[in-house]
Amino acid sequence: MSRPPQLLLILVVYALGVVVGTSRGGAFEPLRTLVGALALVPLAASVHYVNEYADVETDALTERTRFSGGSGALVETGLPAETALRAALTALAVGTVTTWYAATVGAVTTAGLVLLAVVVAAGWAYSVGPRLVARGLGEVTNALLGGLFLPLYGVAVARGPLDAVAVLAFAPFAVYVFANLLATQWPDRRADARTGKRTLPTRWSRTRLRRAHWLTTGTSFGLFALLPVVGILPPLVGWSCLLLAPAGLVASHRYTRVRSPFPSVATMVGLAVVQLLAWTLPVVAGGGQRFYPPVVLGV
Repeated sequence: MSRPPQLLLILVVYALGVVVGTSRGGAFEPLRTLVGALALVPLAASVHYVNEYADVETDALTERTRFSGGSGALVETGLPAETALRAALTALAVGTVTTWYAATVGAVTTAGLVLLAVVVAAGWAYSVGPRLVARGLGEVTNALLGGLFLPLYGVAVARGPLDAVAVLAFAPFAVYVFANLLATQWPDRRADARTGKRTLPTRWSRTRLRRAHWLTTGTSFGLFALLPVVGILPPLVGWSCLLLAPAGLVASHRYTRVRSPFPSVATMVGLAVVQLLAWTLPVVAGGGQRFYPPVVLGV
């Protein structure tokens, strides 16, 4: 129910934020980075657990794919939904304690705590409480959390600047996360509609969904091409991500035509990994080389 592959991807995006923060004037400290991760993981797991609890009825109706329909653990085992809720509350408690420890030892700053609190609060609100997913706000919420706030938390742990440049640096990825969410929600649209989970694929027509996927994919890769030109991204980062543009085109072409969201998921994961490597290589090769965008320097 904790969805280990997704937790691993969360750590990759967190690491991306740490490297960006390090490259832009922060400092990489292994112990501080580890403590920051130990605060993040149980809180992220609590979001997954509460989603399993809230979606047990939907998951029982849908035909799961490898990347949609939840973990299927409650349906397959026959365990009550309260099992997931207890797991969510336990993980939340553990995460709260580890976050308190991280703040106490100075591993997480006040800005980092705020970002982490937003990720957890909005992550829970996606499934319970306001249940943002039932209001057509689930996709944009998760895109902002996973594509923007999560890597910014990594920047905060590395003591990098949390400025407009940092936000713009992660914007192309956040935009593509939205496209990926459209794809992962597509296979579950009928079950979601029957249980009141009003995702965008339950609200929009097939034509509108395809246009949205094409638009977000084009915007994402367009930003990866443009931001190095204006000095927001290092050329190696932005332009290496363009290598995944063909995969993004395939994903948009196949969206709603095939049930599996794999093309979009693969493109999103590829973008996270390529960005992490492209930000890391100059630092490793240059012995701590920094990236100072012209915008920051006032050029």
